[in-house]
Amino acid sequence: MTQETARLIRVSDRMQQAYSYRLSAPTGAKFDAGFAPFYTPAEMLALGVFEGRYLNDCRDEFPVVWFESARLSDVANADLNQFGIKSRQPLSHWRDKGWIYGPDPRGWFQWYCRYYLGRRLPEIDQIQIKRWRGFARHAGQIRANCYPGDVFCRPRQRQALLQWAHDPFI
Repeated sequence: MTQETARLIRVSDRMQQAYSYRLSAPTGAKFDAGFAPFYTPAEMLALGVFEGRYLNDCRDEFPVVWFESARLSDVANADLNQFGIKSRQPLSHWRDKGWIYGPDPRGWFQWYCRYYLGRRLPEIDQIQIKRWRGFARHAGQIRANCYPGDVFCRPRQRQALLQWAHDPFI
């Protein structure tokens, strides 16, 4: 895919208006060598993430198929999460901590969705991939503190791993 033929995505939703980006890589392919998410965005949405309150007003930006099995709600509902627990901080908390980078006002998962589609922003991508790699430490804590196969041990960490596209069922 060349820059001239790269598809342009135009965004206009509650959090972002008049933003556009080009897809310069094939969907779901040509990821950075240091980035190997366990789940696709569609799989994450189907398993249950962010209490169903994610991407609700910006579905037009992403493939319809991502939402066919998604667990979504107009209000935060912890029962929709894979592990049935409250799992998110308000966006204001993320902003206060300085965890929102570049043109993705909803945070890491929005970046991942756009990256998965094929958007590449080298500087932002490296920041987000580094954050993703750092989050893997939670898997080590589960391995160190839970019996193998006990998916009910440390459900908050498991939910968090899922929301960062790591395997929470380790």
